[in-house]
Amino acid sequence: MTTDPSRPPPASITDDPRWARIVARDRTADGQFWYSVSTTGVYCRPSCPSRLARPEHVRLHDTLASARASGCRPCLRCHPDEPAADSRHAELIARACRLLAAQDEAPPLAALAAQLGLSPGHLHRLFKAQTGLTPKAYASAQRAEKLRAALPQADSVTSAAYAAGFNSSGRFYEQSTALLGMTPSRYRAGGEREAIRFAIGQSALGAILVASSAHGVVAILLGDDPEALLRELQDRFSRAQLIGADAAYETLVAQVVALVEAPGLGHALPLDVRGTAFQQRVWQALRQIPAGQTVSYSELAARIGQPRAVRAVASACAANSLAVAIPCHRVVRTDGALAGYAWGIDRKRELLAREAGTGTTAER
Repeated sequence: MTTDPSRPPPASITDDPRWARIVARDRTADGQFWYSVSTTGVYCRPSCPSRLARPEHVRLHDTLASARASGCRPCLRCHPDEPAADSRHAELIARACRLLAAQDEAPPLAALAAQLGLSPGHLHRLFKAQTGLTPKAYASAQRAEKLRAALPQADSVTSAAYAAGFNSSGRFYEQSTALLGMTPSRYRAGGEREAIRFAIGQSALGAILVASSAHGVVAILLGDDPEALLRELQDRFSRAQLIGADAAYETLVAQVVALVEAPGLGHALPLDVRGTAFQQRVWQALRQIPAGQTVSYSELAARIGQPRAVRAVASACAANSLAVAIPCHRVVRTDGALAGYAWGIDRKRELLAREAGTGTTAER
């Protein structure tokens, strides 16, 4: 059987990468293509739980219209004419995100669930699975983004607090430093004179720069030129006071180098993650990807409840300043090819190889 005329047919259907996704019953492929089976006379979505057909009886379709035109009927098990469960869930969570973003005070979980027609427990599980955050954590990230936007333009820190939805100054000051990574007054001044300690070392992937604030590691940068890494740090923290770290800081640098050498082992580094609410959702979802596995940008977008925000997800990955600790190297194109990486495709390939147990240990 051949594929749709719009695609050059492979020598065998088993040579088409879509066949592997059918074998794996890959739910993330639902909506990207369909297949029909000549012996049963039905067409299905890739994740169909029915018994796998022999490849010579299968025809692949790029569109639902093409599957319908095959003369087959829709499968009664996977209902290929209906939206996939993942798409329905993504839309529900996208609605939940819009509701949370539109309100200054996050509603109770039960109230939010009632608006979406779900039970609180089901909403909590879906939200966490799609975004990597709980509804409460997402609402907190939204508030932090509003606060960051309001502080530089407000007449005072207090007016910025109320503009961001804080109803009492006490509650604001309890949470603001954690939300911003520094005191509100310092953030309002552009982070001027914030102390950032840093050190530059060497790893198997080249030069590595590690920088920390009082709250945790704010940057892990990789490259070939140590001076270029320092200039990048200066650009990222233009108003901060950069302090060359002492010998005691080398212990932390050694931990980061160990993470680069063996990225599949995980880490317990204290991180000071700074970004918009959207970026933080993407980065949190990245940290949920197990070592040795990869996801596509479209799958990552679906996980955070915004399946159409593929380009924004890619931009958030590119904005990540914590190499390996936030593993944006685990994101690939839909066809499995390696996409761009801020620190070079060769480093991305090597990190993935190390996580798969096939990487080198020789120093560059």
